[in-house]
Formats: sequence, C-alpha cells, structure tokens
Amino acid sequence: MRYQHTLLGRRFATSALAVLLLFTHEVNAQMAAPAAPALKASPAEKSAAASLAPILGATRAGKRIVAVGSYGIILLSDDDGKSFRQAASVPISSTLTAVSFADAKNGWAVGHWGVILHTTDGGEHWATQRMDTQADRPLFSVHVFDAQQGVAVGLWSLMLTTHDGGKTWGAVTLPPPPDGGKADCNLFTAFASAKGTLFVAAERGLILRSDDRGQTWQYVVTGYKGSFWSGLALKGGSLLVAGLRGTIYRSSDDGHTWQAVDSGVKSSITDIVQVGNKVVAVGLDGVQTESTDEGATFTSRQRADRLSMTAAAVGSGPNALVLFSEKGVVPAMLPVSTGKQ
Repeated sequence: MRYQHTLLGRRFATSALAVLLLFTHEVNAQMAAPAAPALKASPAEKSAAASLAPILGATRAGKRIVAVGSYGIILLSDDDGKSFRQAASVPISSTLTAVSFADAKNGWAVGHWGVILHTTDGGEHWATQRMDTQADRPLFSVHVFDAQQGVAVGLWSLMLTTHDGGKTWGAVTLPPPPDGGKADCNLFTAFASAKGTLFVAAERGLILRSDDRGQTWQYVVTGYKGSFWSGLALKGGSLLVAGLRGTIYRSSDDGHTWQAVDSGVKSSITDIVQVGNKVVAVGLDGVQTESTDEGATFTSRQRADRLSMTAAAVGSGPNALVLFSEKGVVPAMLPVSTGKQ
C-alpha cells in the first residue's frame, strides 16, 4: 500500500480526482503487477489536445517556458504562455514530473521509470540518459547547477547526481534519518539557495541539506510531520517549503532553522514561484496565496472554478505568471474569490 500511495502522491495524495487525472491507466497497471524486463519505451504521441494534458512541472529556458506532464508531453511557449506547442520529439510516453534548465539550451526532465531526458536545443528534441525498466521507481524532481552538474531525487530516497552533463548518473547513499531506520523517505523537490546550498523537500517534515552539491547530506528536522511537496529560494535570501494542507515553512538563515508560516489556505500547495518581488504559491482546489514580504505573511484567494493548479512558471514582466493544472494550461483571467478558505 505504501508504494501505491507514494506513486499517487508527487504532491497530490489528498485529491482522488487529481490522482486519476494525473496518472495514466498504464501507470496504474504497472503498480498492480511487476514490471516486465522487456519493457520498451515508446515516443510521446503528437496531439492537438496536448495543452489540456495534466502538467506536473514547468520552468524557464531563457525566454522560453517549458512544461512537462502526463504521457511524456512536453509543451513549449515562446510568447510567455499565450500559446503552447509540443516539443518536436520526446522518446518516452510515460509521466514526466519535473524539468530544470541550466541555460537557454541545456535542460533535463525526469519522471516515471526513473527516466532522465536531456535536451541541448531548448526543449525541441530530447534524448534518454537514464531509464530503469526493472522497477518503476520514479524521480520527482531535478535541479541542475550548470550544464555539467545536477541532482535528481525521487521515490524511497532515490538520489542521483551527475558531474558530466548526464553522461553518467551516480546513486548517492543517504544517511539514516534522525528518527532511525534506513534512508527511505520520499524526496519531492530539489532546489538551491543563492549561496549554492542544495536542499530537498521531503516527507515526514524533513528537509535535506547539502553544502557540496549533493555529495554529502544532513537532515533538518522542522517539527512538522507531513510532506513538503515544493521549495523555493527567494532573491532576498529567504527559503520556503510547502505542501500538505497549505503548510508553509520559512528559513532566514540558509536553511539551518525553519519556522511555520500561516499560508491562509488549507488545501495542499503544489508549487511556489517568485514573480518580481511577490511570492506566489498555488495548489489544489484553485487556491493561490501571495506574499510581498519574502514569505513572512500571505494573503490568499481562490479561483471561482476551484481548478486544482499543479505548477507555475514566471513570464516576462514584473507581474507575469503562467499557471498549469490537472487539465493542462490554465486560461488567463478567470475570476477569483478573495479571503481565507
């Protein structure tokens, strides 16, 4: 049951509807039976409805926005999210969960079957660097420092690092967690501070910290018992992690200590971005909560349609925000209701 719960999780364990939309029948079948060693990857299909597919991760690649999601779909926008098109070629059709770019050209995407994809042309064409067909041990997040160094994290403390642009990905053995036992907590989001410190938001209220770009790690105990699904380093130096039931924790000392912050919402937060001087967190049930003081306080609002938002990206301009959901790209300018839930 734990394996099933975790696969259905990646930020959305509390929403049965979102789960059904975000993970395909193929994935459910894979959970019910052992993976066949003869599994072969099939390329993502082109679809006129690609922009309506569930999207799980998004980022910028120079001036371009790149988003990834179900069925191996990768969407590209060169007009700040006004329109999207599919990438020219993606070698897999399984769920992709996250994406990270070192610059405008070099990017990596990760997902189910522990897959790691690489692009050198801003997301137009992708090649497989890693895929484990023996077991579906998904990767949930990837963070790259530059075109050579990066880290990918996922199910049951799966952690991989590269120092050669992804030609090789080596496994990192994590130390036992503070409460004892083996290192098996699920790792949901990797991000780095301006000082270069690497963090991973995890389950059981844990945050992992590395001062050497992922080679050695220590746990930071926050006192929270739930899962952190997202994390962000702010331009002013503060750090935020967020997750289940609207939980947000903040650090102002480069992640050594963390304090709970009232987000103003009770629905789970799926992503956090900084747009100009504003911090925006989005989540299930159409919630959106914003801060103008480096995450110290938040003001919330809720979409009238209560569409669960799953990812966000920053467009150009001080107030540009591009949103994604369980139903794909979120149409702009839908009405919202203000105030706490």
